[in-house]
Amino acid sequence: MLLIRPLSQGDLDDLHGMTEKAGKGLTSLPPNRDLLSRKIARSEATFQEKCEPEAGFYMFALEDSAQKKCVGVSGIEARVGLDEVWYNYRLSTTVNASRELGVHVKTPTLHLTNDMTDTSEICSLLLADTHRQGGNGLLLSRARFLFMADFRQLFSEKVFAEMRGESDSEGRSPLWDALGRRFFDMDFSEADFLSGMGNKSFIAELMPKYPIYLPLLPESAREVVGQVHENTRPALKMLQAEGFNFNGLVDIFDAGPVVEAFIHNIRAVRESFKRHVLVSRQPVNMDVPPEERVMISNRSFRDFRVTTIPASCIKPDTVSIPAEVAEALQVSSGDLVRLSPLKDAAGTRKPARS
Repeated sequence: MLLIRPLSQGDLDDLHGMTEKAGKGLTSLPPNRDLLSRKIARSEATFQEKCEPEAGFYMFALEDSAQKKCVGVSGIEARVGLDEVWYNYRLSTTVNASRELGVHVKTPTLHLTNDMTDTSEICSLLLADTHRQGGNGLLLSRARFLFMADFRQLFSEKVFAEMRGESDSEGRSPLWDALGRRFFDMDFSEADFLSGMGNKSFIAELMPKYPIYLPLLPESAREVVGQVHENTRPALKMLQAEGFNFNGLVDIFDAGPVVEAFIHNIRAVRESFKRHVLVSRQPVNMDVPPEERVMISNRSFRDFRVTTIPASCIKPDTVSIPAEVAEALQVSSGDLVRLSPLKDAAGTRKPARS
Protein backbone atom coordinates (compact mmCIF):
# COMPACT_ATOMS: atom_id res chain seq x y z
CA MET A 1 0.00 0.00 0.00
CA LEU A 2 1.13 3.53 -0.78
CA LEU A 3 0.28 6.05 1.93
CA ILE A 4 0.71 9.81 2.27
CA ARG A 5 1.67 11.00 5.78
CA PRO A 6 3.72 13.79 7.42
CA LEU A 7 7.46 13.46 6.82
CA SER A 8 9.57 12.55 9.87
CA GLN A 9 13.24 12.42 10.84
CA GLY A 10 13.10 8.67 10.30
CA ASP A 11 12.76 9.40 6.57
CA LEU A 12 16.00 11.39 6.37
CA ASP A 13 18.12 8.63 4.82
CA ASP A 14 15.51 7.86 2.18
CA LEU A 15 15.03 11.56 1.39
CA HIS A 16 18.77 12.21 1.15
CA GLY A 17 19.15 9.25 -1.20
CA MET A 18 16.44 10.61 -3.49
CA THR A 19 17.97 14.10 -3.58
CA GLU A 20 21.37 12.69 -4.53
CA LYS A 21 19.79 11.02 -7.57
CA ALA A 22 17.69 14.04 -8.53
CA GLY A 23 20.56 15.90 -10.20
CA LYS A 24 21.14 19.63 -10.26
CA GLY A 25 18.36 22.18 -10.33
CA LEU A 26 16.10 20.99 -7.50
CA THR A 27 16.63 24.16 -5.48
CA SER A 28 14.31 23.41 -2.56
CA LEU A 29 15.81 19.99 -1.84
CA PRO A 30 19.59 20.07 -2.29
CA PRO A 31 21.46 16.87 -1.31
CA ASN A 32 22.60 18.26 2.05
CA ARG A 33 21.73 16.16 5.11
CA ASP A 34 21.87 19.03 7.59
CA LEU A 35 19.55 21.21 5.52
CA LEU A 36 17.14 18.33 4.87
CA SER A 37 17.08 17.52 8.58
CA ARG A 38 16.26 21.16 9.39
CA LYS A 39 13.45 21.13 6.85
CA ILE A 40 12.00 17.97 8.39
CA ALA A 41 12.29 19.48 11.88
CA ARG A 42 10.47 22.60 10.71
CA SER A 43 7.71 20.48 9.18
CA GLU A 44 7.37 18.41 12.35
CA ALA A 45 7.07 21.59 14.42
CA THR A 46 4.35 22.81 12.07
CA PHE A 47 2.28 19.64 12.37
CA GLN A 48 2.73 19.80 16.15
CA GLU A 49 1.41 23.40 16.04
CA LYS A 50 4.59 24.83 17.56
CA CYS A 51 4.78 27.77 15.14
CA GLU A 52 2.52 30.55 13.90
CA PRO A 53 0.19 29.46 11.05
CA GLU A 54 1.73 31.89 8.55
CA ALA A 55 5.18 30.39 9.23
CA GLY A 56 3.94 26.84 8.57
CA PHE A 57 5.86 24.43 6.37
CA TYR A 58 4.26 21.09 5.59
CA MET A 59 6.19 18.16 4.14
CA PHE A 60 4.44 14.95 3.17
CA ALA A 61 5.99 11.54 2.61
CA LEU A 62 4.81 8.89 0.16
CA GLU A 63 5.40 5.66 2.07
CA ASP A 64 5.60 2.24 0.45
CA SER A 65 4.33 0.04 3.30
CA ALA A 66 5.61 -3.14 1.65
CA GLN A 67 9.15 -1.75 1.48
CA LYS A 68 8.74 0.28 4.70
CA LYS A 69 10.42 3.28 3.19
CA CYS A 70 9.73 6.80 1.96
CA VAL A 71 9.64 6.86 -1.86
CA GLY A 72 8.51 10.44 -2.47
CA VAL A 73 7.97 13.84 -0.86
CA SER A 74 5.95 16.99 -1.52
CA GLY A 75 5.47 20.20 0.42
CA ILE A 76 3.44 23.32 1.10
CA GLU A 77 4.86 26.65 2.27
CA ALA A 78 2.02 28.43 4.11
CA ARG A 79 3.32 31.90 3.18
CA VAL A 80 6.41 33.10 1.31
CA GLY A 81 8.31 36.35 1.65
CA LEU A 82 7.44 37.12 5.28
CA ASP A 83 10.88 36.57 6.83
CA GLU A 84 12.97 36.93 3.65
CA VAL A 85 12.12 38.93 0.55
CA TRP A 86 10.69 36.75 -2.25
CA TYR A 87 11.85 37.63 -5.76
CA ASN A 88 10.56 36.89 -9.24
CA TYR A 89 10.86 38.50 -12.62
CA ARG A 90 7.63 39.69 -14.22
CA LEU A 91 7.59 39.32 -17.99
CA SER A 92 6.01 42.45 -19.38
CA THR A 93 6.11 44.84 -22.33
CA THR A 94 7.61 48.31 -22.55
CA VAL A 95 6.31 50.53 -25.35
CA ASN A 96 8.36 53.33 -26.91
CA ALA A 97 6.64 55.47 -29.51
CA SER A 98 7.15 58.66 -31.52
CA ARG A 99 4.20 60.01 -33.47
CA GLU A 100 6.51 62.41 -35.33
CA LEU A 101 8.82 59.64 -36.54
CA GLY A 102 6.04 57.07 -36.95
CA VAL A 103 7.82 54.67 -34.58
CA HIS A 104 5.97 52.33 -32.23
CA VAL A 105 8.20 49.69 -30.61
CA LYS A 106 7.10 46.99 -28.16
CA THR A 107 9.99 45.57 -26.14
CA PRO A 108 9.66 42.50 -23.86
CA THR A 109 11.21 43.23 -20.47
CA LEU A 110 11.83 41.58 -17.12
CA HIS A 111 10.96 43.53 -13.97
CA LEU A 112 12.12 42.41 -10.52
CA THR A 113 9.03 41.99 -8.31
CA ASN A 114 7.86 40.72 -4.93
CA ASP A 115 4.33 39.97 -6.18
CA MET A 116 3.99 36.52 -4.55
CA THR A 117 4.71 37.78 -1.03
CA ASP A 118 2.24 36.39 1.55
CA THR A 119 1.02 33.70 -0.89
CA SER A 120 1.00 29.93 -0.30
CA GLU A 121 3.39 27.82 -2.37
CA ILE A 122 3.35 24.15 -3.26
CA CYS A 123 6.93 22.93 -3.53
CA SER A 124 9.51 20.19 -3.03
CA LEU A 125 7.91 17.50 -5.21
CA LEU A 126 10.28 14.56 -5.57
CA LEU A 127 9.45 10.95 -6.48
CA ALA A 128 11.84 8.00 -6.50
CA ASP A 129 12.64 6.58 -9.94
CA THR A 130 11.31 3.18 -8.84
CA HIS A 131 7.80 4.54 -8.27
CA ARG A 132 7.19 6.81 -11.25
CA GLN A 133 4.21 4.89 -12.56
CA GLY A 134 0.66 3.88 -11.74
CA GLY A 135 -0.53 7.33 -10.70
CA ASN A 136 1.94 7.66 -7.82
CA GLY A 137 3.00 11.14 -8.93
CA LEU A 138 -0.65 12.19 -9.05
CA LEU A 139 -1.20 10.94 -5.51
CA LEU A 140 1.92 12.68 -4.20
CA SER A 141 0.99 16.00 -5.79
CA ARG A 142 -2.79 16.02 -5.37
CA ALA A 143 -2.88 14.79 -1.74
CA ARG A 144 -1.65 18.25 -0.72
CA PHE A 145 -4.85 19.77 -2.08
CA LEU A 146 -7.01 17.54 0.14
CA PHE A 147 -5.07 18.89 3.12
CA MET A 148 -5.62 22.45 1.93
CA ALA A 149 -9.33 21.75 1.40
CA ASP A 150 -9.81 20.83 5.06
CA PHE A 151 -7.53 23.51 6.53
CA ARG A 152 -8.24 26.47 4.25
CA GLN A 153 -7.75 28.99 7.07
CA LEU A 154 -4.02 28.19 7.14
CA PHE A 155 -3.38 29.23 3.54
CA SER A 156 -3.89 32.18 1.22
CA GLU A 157 -6.78 32.15 -1.25
CA LYS A 158 -4.30 31.70 -4.07
CA VAL A 159 -1.51 29.10 -4.30
CA PHE A 160 1.43 29.03 -6.69
CA ALA A 161 4.30 26.81 -7.82
CA GLU A 162 7.70 27.72 -9.27
CA MET A 163 8.61 25.29 -12.03
CA ARG A 164 12.19 24.31 -12.73
CA GLY A 165 13.54 26.15 -15.78
CA GLU A 166 15.72 24.84 -18.58
CA SER A 167 19.35 23.94 -17.95
CA ASP A 168 21.82 21.61 -19.62
CA SER A 169 23.21 18.29 -18.36
CA GLU A 170 25.92 20.16 -16.45
CA GLY A 171 23.35 22.32 -14.66
CA ARG A 172 24.11 25.50 -16.61
CA SER A 173 21.24 27.94 -17.21
CA PRO A 174 21.30 30.06 -20.40
CA LEU A 175 19.54 32.93 -18.62
CA TRP A 176 21.98 32.86 -15.73
CA ASP A 177 25.00 32.79 -18.01
CA ALA A 178 23.67 35.78 -19.94
CA LEU A 179 22.37 37.83 -17.00
CA GLY A 180 22.86 36.69 -13.43
CA ARG A 181 26.48 35.71 -13.78
CA ARG A 182 27.36 39.27 -14.85
CA PHE A 183 26.17 40.60 -11.48
CA PHE A 184 26.99 37.69 -9.15
CA ASP A 185 30.30 36.40 -10.53
CA MET A 186 29.39 32.79 -9.71
CA ASP A 187 28.15 29.72 -11.55
CA PHE A 188 24.43 28.99 -11.73
CA SER A 189 24.81 25.82 -9.65
CA GLU A 190 26.50 27.77 -6.85
CA ALA A 191 23.87 30.54 -6.81
CA ASP A 192 21.08 27.97 -6.97
CA PHE A 193 22.63 26.00 -4.11
CA LEU A 194 23.04 29.10 -1.92
CA SER A 195 19.41 30.02 -2.53
CA GLY A 196 18.29 26.50 -1.63
CA MET A 197 20.35 26.65 1.56
CA GLY A 198 18.48 29.78 2.59
CA ASN A 199 21.29 32.26 1.89
CA LYS A 200 19.22 34.69 -0.17
CA SER A 201 20.45 38.07 1.04
CA PHE A 202 22.92 38.23 -1.86
CA ILE A 203 19.98 38.46 -4.26
CA ALA A 204 18.82 41.76 -2.81
CA GLU A 205 22.37 43.05 -2.59
CA LEU A 206 23.49 42.23 -6.13
CA MET A 207 20.47 41.79 -8.40
CA PRO A 208 19.88 44.74 -10.79
CA LYS A 209 16.74 46.67 -9.83
CA TYR A 210 16.12 48.18 -13.27
CA PRO A 211 14.12 46.49 -16.08
CA ILE A 212 16.01 43.98 -18.20
CA TYR A 213 15.38 44.45 -21.93
CA LEU A 214 15.24 40.94 -23.38
CA PRO A 215 16.43 41.92 -26.91
CA LEU A 216 19.77 42.83 -25.31
CA LEU A 217 20.24 39.21 -24.21
CA PRO A 218 21.47 36.44 -26.53
CA GLU A 219 18.88 34.30 -28.27
CA SER A 220 19.79 31.26 -26.13
CA ALA A 221 18.68 33.18 -23.01
CA ARG A 222 15.53 34.65 -24.55
CA GLU A 223 14.36 31.22 -25.71
CA VAL A 224 14.25 29.74 -22.19
CA VAL A 225 12.20 32.48 -20.51
CA GLY A 226 9.01 30.82 -19.23
CA GLN A 227 10.10 27.33 -20.35
CA VAL A 228 10.30 24.28 -18.09
CA HIS A 229 13.01 21.68 -17.75
CA GLU A 230 12.31 18.42 -19.57
CA ASN A 231 12.14 16.51 -16.27
CA THR A 232 9.57 18.98 -14.93
CA ARG A 233 7.08 18.76 -17.78
CA PRO A 234 5.03 15.94 -16.19
CA ALA A 235 4.67 17.99 -12.98
CA LEU A 236 3.60 21.04 -14.97
CA LYS A 237 1.08 18.96 -16.90
CA MET A 238 -0.41 17.69 -13.64
CA LEU A 239 -0.77 21.21 -12.27
CA GLN A 240 -2.32 22.49 -15.49
CA ALA A 241 -4.89 19.69 -15.26
CA GLU A 242 -5.67 20.95 -11.74
CA GLY A 243 -6.39 24.45 -13.08
CA PHE A 244 -3.00 26.15 -12.61
CA ASN A 245 -1.99 28.72 -15.21
CA PHE A 246 1.11 30.77 -15.99
CA ASN A 247 0.84 34.13 -14.20
CA GLY A 248 3.54 36.06 -16.08
CA LEU A 249 6.27 35.56 -13.45
CA VAL A 250 9.49 33.59 -13.90
CA ASP A 251 12.28 32.44 -11.62
CA ILE A 252 15.19 34.88 -11.33
CA PHE A 253 17.81 32.15 -11.75
CA ASP A 254 16.63 29.92 -14.59
CA ALA A 255 13.47 31.75 -15.87
CA GLY A 256 11.20 28.79 -15.09
CA PRO A 257 7.50 29.77 -15.13
CA VAL A 258 5.36 30.44 -12.05
CA VAL A 259 1.86 28.92 -12.20
CA GLU A 260 -1.00 29.73 -9.85
CA ALA A 261 -4.62 28.92 -9.03
CA PHE A 262 -7.25 29.86 -6.47
CA ILE A 263 -7.64 27.01 -3.99
CA HIS A 264 -11.39 26.74 -4.51
CA ASN A 265 -10.82 26.32 -8.26
CA ILE A 266 -8.26 23.50 -7.95
CA ARG A 267 -9.80 20.37 -9.45
CA ALA A 268 -8.94 18.06 -6.54
CA VAL A 269 -10.61 20.52 -4.16
CA ARG A 270 -13.55 21.35 -6.39
CA GLU A 271 -14.38 17.69 -7.03
CA SER A 272 -13.83 16.48 -3.47
CA PHE A 273 -16.69 15.24 -1.31
CA LYS A 274 -17.22 13.66 2.11
CA ARG A 275 -18.54 10.29 3.22
CA HIS A 276 -18.86 8.39 6.48
CA VAL A 277 -16.61 5.36 6.82
CA LEU A 278 -17.97 1.82 6.93
CA VAL A 279 -15.22 -0.68 7.74
CA SER A 280 -15.96 -3.85 5.78
CA ARG A 281 -14.73 -7.41 6.20
CA GLN A 282 -15.61 -8.22 2.61
CA PRO A 283 -12.68 -8.67 0.21
CA VAL A 284 -12.03 -5.75 -2.16
CA ASN A 285 -10.07 -5.89 -5.40
CA MET A 286 -7.58 -3.06 -4.82
CA ASP A 287 -5.73 -3.64 -8.10
CA VAL A 288 -7.57 -1.20 -10.37
CA PRO A 289 -6.15 1.38 -12.82
CA PRO A 290 -5.63 5.03 -11.71
CA GLU A 291 -8.76 6.29 -13.48
CA GLU A 292 -10.87 3.92 -11.34
CA ARG A 293 -9.33 4.96 -8.02
CA VAL A 294 -10.13 7.78 -5.62
CA MET A 295 -8.00 9.43 -2.96
CA ILE A 296 -9.29 9.14 0.58
CA SER A 297 -8.13 11.43 3.41
CA ASN A 298 -8.70 10.99 7.13
CA ARG A 299 -9.00 14.82 7.49
CA SER A 300 -6.66 14.81 10.51
CA PHE A 301 -4.20 17.68 10.99
CA ARG A 302 -1.42 16.13 13.09
CA ASP A 303 -1.86 12.60 11.73
CA PHE A 304 -2.86 13.40 8.16
CA ARG A 305 -3.18 10.29 5.99
CA VAL A 306 -4.17 9.71 2.36
CA THR A 307 -4.27 6.58 0.24
CA THR A 308 -6.34 5.36 -2.71
CA ILE A 309 -9.25 2.94 -2.99
CA PRO A 310 -11.42 1.72 -5.89
CA ALA A 311 -14.22 4.14 -6.79
CA SER A 312 -16.61 1.18 -6.47
CA CYS A 313 -16.23 1.46 -2.67
CA ILE A 314 -18.24 4.70 -2.67
CA LYS A 315 -21.93 4.48 -1.73
CA PRO A 316 -24.56 7.28 -1.62
CA ASP A 317 -23.88 8.09 2.05
CA THR A 318 -20.87 5.98 3.01
CA VAL A 319 -17.57 4.67 1.75
CA SER A 320 -16.86 1.01 2.43
CA ILE A 321 -13.18 0.29 3.02
CA PRO A 322 -11.23 -2.83 4.03
CA ALA A 323 -9.96 -3.11 7.60
CA GLU A 324 -6.31 -2.75 6.51
CA VAL A 325 -7.08 0.53 4.76
CA ALA A 326 -8.96 1.82 7.80
CA GLU A 327 -5.99 0.92 9.99
CA ALA A 328 -3.55 2.69 7.68
CA LEU A 329 -5.76 5.80 7.64
CA GLN A 330 -6.36 5.59 11.40
CA VAL A 331 -10.14 5.77 10.96
CA SER A 332 -13.10 3.77 12.25
CA SER A 333 -16.69 3.21 11.14
CA GLY A 334 -18.63 6.45 11.39
CA ASP A 335 -15.66 8.77 10.83
CA LEU A 336 -16.08 11.43 8.14
CA VAL A 337 -13.45 11.30 5.39
CA ARG A 338 -12.77 13.37 2.26
CA LEU A 339 -12.50 11.79 -1.17
CA SER A 340 -11.52 13.02 -4.62
CA PRO A 341 -10.85 11.25 -7.94
CA LEU A 342 -7.20 10.39 -8.43
CA LYS A 343 -7.44 10.86 -12.18
CA ASP A 344 -10.22 11.94 -14.49
CA ALA A 345 -11.33 9.44 -17.10
CA ALA A 346 -13.60 10.24 -20.02
CA GLY A 347 -17.09 9.06 -19.28
CA THR A 348 -16.40 8.32 -15.62
CA ARG A 349 -19.42 9.22 -13.51
CA LYS A 350 -18.47 11.28 -10.44
CA PRO A 351 -20.36 10.85 -7.17
CA ALA A 352 -22.59 13.68 -5.99
CA ARG A 353 -20.75 16.18 -3.77
CA SER A 354 -21.64 16.59 -0.13
